[in-house]
Amino acid sequence: MTEADEPAAGDEYCYLTTTGRRTGRPHRIEIWYAADGDTLYLLSGGGRSSDWVRNLAVDPAVMVEVDDRTRVARGRIVDDGDEADRARSLVFGKYAPRSGSDLTGWRERALPVAIDLGDPTVP
Repeated sequence: MTEADEPAAGDEYCYLTTTGRRTGRPHRIEIWYAADGDTLYLLSGGGRSSDWVRNLAVDPAVMVEVDDRTRVARGRIVDDGDEADRARSLVFGKYAPRSGSDLTGWRERALPVAIDLGDPTVP
């Protein structure tokens, strides 16, 4: 990813499109994220029961829209460990100062999900 392609740190959210595990139809959500190189980290407050997480577990091929660009990507649930801790810290660090709420409990309970970016598909 070139510097021009990197997501802007100040962007409020991204759009993630998964494929419905039952319907096969696109399922698009708006969600907070934090970028780390070619990976976006998201936190699912609903854990593994969120529709988008359940969809991604069945079919990890996703589309993500950041900074007016759409990219093909692969999603994956991040199990406990260093990457999960990093994901939580990055997303919390980006949004805690802006939210006006205490996000500490959310950071600890939410399920980290990584979106590994591919090539841009739309300029």
